Amino acid sequence: QVQLVESGGGLVQPGGSLRLSCAASRSIFNSYVMGWYRQAPGNQRELVASITNGGNTNYADSVKGRFTISRENLRKMYLQMISLKPEDTAVYYCNLQMAGRSYWGQGTQVTVSS
Repeated sequence: QVQLVESGGGLVQPGGSLRLSCAASRSIFNSYVMGWYRQAPGNQRELVASITNGGNTNYADSVKGRFTISRENLRKMYLQMISLKPEDTAVYYCNLQMAGRSYWGQGTQVTVSS
């Protein structure tokens, strides 16, 4: 079992930046995919970015060039977001897919507004 905890959300003006963090309750040694998803009110949850244990990354077209996903050691993952837009407003969730199971964090709110 793995618990995931997100942090770093908040209110930011358009054009601003935020860095989201995801901390796992234990080190992850297996083959895995970690990712950031987001869900805005009335919308389905969508994949924003993902990274594999091998370091391969994938981004939604809407965030390419603005968001960067990264890892640190075996327990942390980040999402650096720049040039934020009002349409980036959503609850952002950390996800881990490992050994046939999917784990989710509780989510962190990102609001982009002037």
